[in-house]
Amino acid sequence: MTGSLGFSEDSTYFLIKSAGVGEVLFGLVFILFYRIKFVQIINLVGLIGLLVFASVMTPYILLEAFNPVTTNIPLILLGYILLKQTGSVSAKNV
Repeated sequence: MTGSLGFSEDSTYFLIKSAGVGEVLFGLVFILFYRIKFVQIINLVGLIGLLVFASVMTPYILLEAFNPVTTNIPLILLGYILLKQTGSVSAKNV
Protein backbone atom coordinates (compact mmCIF):
# COMPACT_ATOMS: atom_id res chain seq x y z
CA MET A 1 0.00 0.00 0.00
CA THR A 2 2.80 2.42 0.75
CA GLY A 3 4.27 1.89 -2.69
CA SER A 4 1.03 3.07 -4.26
CA LEU A 5 1.25 6.22 -2.12
CA GLY A 6 4.64 7.04 -3.64
CA PHE A 7 6.95 6.19 -0.72
CA SER A 8 10.45 4.94 -1.44
CA GLU A 9 11.61 1.48 -0.42
CA ASP A 10 13.56 2.86 2.56
CA SER A 11 10.58 4.94 3.70
CA THR A 12 8.29 1.94 3.35
CA TYR A 13 10.63 -0.20 5.47
CA PHE A 14 10.78 2.50 8.16
CA LEU A 15 6.97 2.91 8.13
CA ILE A 16 6.40 -0.83 8.43
CA LYS A 17 8.82 -1.15 11.36
CA SER A 18 7.34 1.93 13.06
CA ALA A 19 3.79 0.66 12.60
CA GLY A 20 4.73 -2.69 14.12
CA VAL A 21 6.35 -1.07 17.15
CA GLY A 22 3.37 1.27 17.50
CA GLU A 23 0.93 -1.64 17.40
CA VAL A 24 2.83 -3.52 20.11
CA LEU A 25 3.03 -0.42 22.31
CA PHE A 26 -0.65 0.36 21.87
CA GLY A 27 -1.47 -3.29 22.62
CA LEU A 28 0.40 -3.03 25.89
CA VAL A 29 -1.33 0.26 26.73
CA PHE A 30 -4.71 -1.31 25.94
CA ILE A 31 -4.00 -4.37 28.08
CA LEU A 32 -2.90 -2.24 31.02
CA PHE A 33 -5.50 0.53 30.73
CA TYR A 34 -8.51 -1.12 29.07
CA ARG A 35 -10.89 0.36 31.64
CA ILE A 36 -10.12 3.93 30.58
CA LYS A 37 -12.70 5.15 28.08
CA PHE A 38 -10.22 7.29 26.15
CA VAL A 39 -8.05 4.23 25.40
CA GLN A 40 -11.14 2.30 24.27
CA ILE A 41 -12.24 5.15 21.99
CA ILE A 42 -8.75 5.38 20.44
CA ASN A 43 -8.93 1.63 19.81
CA LEU A 44 -12.33 1.90 18.09
CA VAL A 45 -11.30 4.90 16.00
CA GLY A 46 -8.11 3.13 14.96
CA LEU A 47 -9.91 -0.06 13.94
CA ILE A 48 -12.53 1.86 11.96
CA GLY A 49 -9.84 4.01 10.35
CA LEU A 50 -7.79 0.98 9.33
CA LEU A 51 -10.87 -0.71 7.89
CA VAL A 52 -11.78 2.37 5.83
CA PHE A 53 -8.18 2.87 4.70
CA ALA A 54 -7.84 -0.74 3.57
CA SER A 55 -11.22 -0.59 1.83
CA VAL A 56 -10.29 2.54 -0.11
CA MET A 57 -6.67 1.74 -0.92
CA THR A 58 -6.94 -1.99 -1.68
CA PRO A 59 -10.59 -2.97 -2.09
CA TYR A 60 -9.68 -6.32 -3.71
CA ILE A 61 -8.42 -7.69 -0.36
CA LEU A 62 -11.96 -7.48 1.02
CA LEU A 63 -12.75 -10.67 -0.90
CA GLU A 64 -9.80 -12.67 0.43
CA ALA A 65 -9.67 -14.88 3.52
CA PHE A 66 -8.95 -13.10 6.81
CA ASN A 67 -9.73 -9.76 5.24
CA PRO A 68 -10.10 -6.50 7.19
CA VAL A 69 -13.86 -6.97 7.43
CA THR A 70 -13.68 -10.39 9.08
CA THR A 71 -10.95 -9.28 11.47
CA ASN A 72 -11.89 -5.68 12.29
CA ILE A 73 -15.70 -5.88 12.56
CA PRO A 74 -15.68 -8.43 15.42
CA LEU A 75 -13.04 -6.39 17.25
CA ILE A 76 -15.03 -3.19 16.73
CA LEU A 77 -18.14 -4.88 18.12
CA LEU A 78 -16.25 -6.29 21.12
CA GLY A 79 -14.70 -2.87 21.73
CA TYR A 80 -18.14 -1.26 21.60
CA ILE A 81 -19.49 -3.79 24.12
CA LEU A 82 -16.51 -3.10 26.41
CA LEU A 83 -17.08 0.64 26.09
CA LYS A 84 -20.75 0.28 27.01
CA GLN A 85 -19.98 -2.00 29.96
CA THR A 86 -17.31 0.36 31.22
CA GLY A 87 -19.83 3.19 31.07
CA SER A 88 -22.47 1.26 33.00
CA VAL A 89 -19.97 0.15 35.66
CA SER A 90 -18.74 3.71 36.25
CA ALA A 91 -22.33 4.95 36.41
CA LYS A 92 -23.16 2.37 39.11
CA ASN A 93 -20.10 3.38 41.13
CA VAL A 94 -21.13 7.05 41.28
